[in-house]
Amino acid sequence: MQKAREDGPVKQSKNSLGRYGERVAARRLTEDGLRILDRNWRCVEGELDIVALDGDTVAVCEVKTRSERSFQQPTEAIDQAKAARLHRLAERWMAERWPGHFAQLAGPEYDPGPADPQWAPDPPGGVRIDLVAVTNRLRGAALVDHLRGVV
Repeated sequence: MQKAREDGPVKQSKNSLGRYGERVAARRLTEDGLRILDRNWRCVEGELDIVALDGDTVAVCEVKTRSERSFQQPTEAIDQAKAARLHRLAERWMAERWPGHFAQLAGPEYDPGPADPQWAPDPPGGVRIDLVAVTNRLRGAALVDHLRGVV
């Protein structure tokens, strides 16, 4: 447990700040009507913070959290290498996890017709990669900015 410092608020570790940001982001996405399908999905290539369903679109959400005192804004944290990795991870998640989620969403009454594929079809709205930027303020609620399809 961290103790309060006399010169100001307790400094959060990078991991605890990130976990806090992911909880705040998931709550905001849910409040905005998205349905969370997965959180902190991991494979050998990396991790996806949040995968959600936004209407008929799968939204892969990268959460970036920064302190109000940080020099870098959350939106500056994704470079080309990170964006490429997110695209690869999204493809892998779709291959490994989407069929199970599709089966749950479609329900037992789903009966593909003769012209329909026998595997889970892609979501009608496709897949996009979003950034959820969380700024942890010294006072008051965190600021959350959901940027759709920016990666």
